[in-house]
Amino acid sequence: MSESMRARVVVIGGGPGGYVCAIRAAQLGTGVVLVEKDLLGGTCLNRGCIPTKALLACTEALETIREAEEFGIKVGEPEPDLGAMIQRKNAISETLRKGIAQLLKANKIELVQGFGRLAAPDKVVVEREEGLLEIDTEAVVIATGSEPAQLPTFDFNQPSILTSTSGLELTEIPPRMIIVGSGVVGSEFATVFNALGTKVTMVELLDRILPTEDARISQQMKRILNKKGIEIYTETTIEEIVEYRPDGLKARLSNGEVLEAEKLLVSIGRSLNTKGIGLEEVGVELGSRGEIVVDDRLRTNVPGVYAIGDCVGGILLAHWASFEGICAAENAMGMESHLDSRVVPACIFTDPEIGSVGLNPAKAEEQGIEVKVGRFMFGGLGKALAMGKSQGFVQLVVDARTDVVLGCQVMGPHASDLVHEAALAIKMNLTAAQIGSTCHAHPTLSEAIMEAAEAVHGRCIHAAPTRK
Repeated sequence: MSESMRARVVVIGGGPGGYVCAIRAAQLGTGVVLVEKDLLGGTCLNRGCIPTKALLACTEALETIREAEEFGIKVGEPEPDLGAMIQRKNAISETLRKGIAQLLKANKIELVQGFGRLAAPDKVVVEREEGLLEIDTEAVVIATGSEPAQLPTFDFNQPSILTSTSGLELTEIPPRMIIVGSGVVGSEFATVFNALGTKVTMVELLDRILPTEDARISQQMKRILNKKGIEIYTETTIEEIVEYRPDGLKARLSNGEVLEAEKLLVSIGRSLNTKGIGLEEVGVELGSRGEIVVDDRLRTNVPGVYAIGDCVGGILLAHWASFEGICAAENAMGMESHLDSRVVPACIFTDPEIGSVGLNPAKAEEQGIEVKVGRFMFGGLGKALAMGKSQGFVQLVVDARTDVVLGCQVMGPHASDLVHEAALAIKMNLTAAQIGSTCHAHPTLSEAIMEAAEAVHGRCIHAAPTRK
């Protein structure tokens, strides 16, 4: 039986873009319906950001215990329990889902569970267990996200082949794991399973790991991972799975070598969820990857239809999806909101962490911008040494003509937190001199940002001057 209702704004997808969009629209005083076919929080909360960080927190605790003797504490060899870690991870996700549900209720947002699709620019049809629901509306925001991309080389019905989703459900530690792809996801999974005792081998098509990061970071991270016992093949592919077994597989590399492992995890990017939701029927323009084409106000070519998050391609980050959600909600309500994509911090939760924002030297050069670079090593920082976390550096990139901060790359302890000082500097067009002349508390990790800013002008106190 079909039912019908009306709402000023309908959001399809309850991930970090969709639910934030719905809440912002409700704050602006309108009736909102949020349609979600699965779990609130989307990939980020259930199959991505939060679950991986929960597991990384577990393995960080494990590594801290292993290193306890360095801090004058004698303990026995710890024994990891992956099943218990998975239970903890699931409990954290459940807590956050309940929190989102409470926020929706507090903002008087109607949550509809089911598969939503466009029937017209002003109509959404939801397939529910209890029957179809037709929602008439003035504005629709598509926030359907993405899924792990797959390759025909691998049979994903085999238990030995994993995606980032199924990799988060393992309850037994595999002795050996091959990870295809060395980007953010692959590197974080390598960090987790290496700490658990798995022999990890990474296979990367390009000439370096973390190919979207600054080259200096890629080089240092490769050395660090190698030192941890992780084997890395670059400029290499898996040409064929020679054998599938109930307990593992054999894979032949493009260099002729054959690797054996109990599990193979494919982390080669994301596939956008834009099929089967009525976009073509309504006339919404799509790009070559199936991404929804939008302008800087998140408007599609169809009036009244907006799109945000992974399904529009571009920057596939949860926090950016949330900002897009706010922008789309405000524009759907008649405001004039635009996005500033210059300032989108990106973080990788390896050990050590990586945080980056804005331009690195290579990207600045591509844009024809002459820059100065200031660097400071965490090995020269008292707080980092006290923590036993002295690996890595801060790199500050500034306009050579104006001294305005253009970018920052951090590899080291709490890089994901530290990078935001530089993000604010870029947003506010601050200079390296202004950061360097701001008194930073001692002993703190944030002093590394100040020292890097001073290094731009040759005034870094806690590093030897660079020989000319």
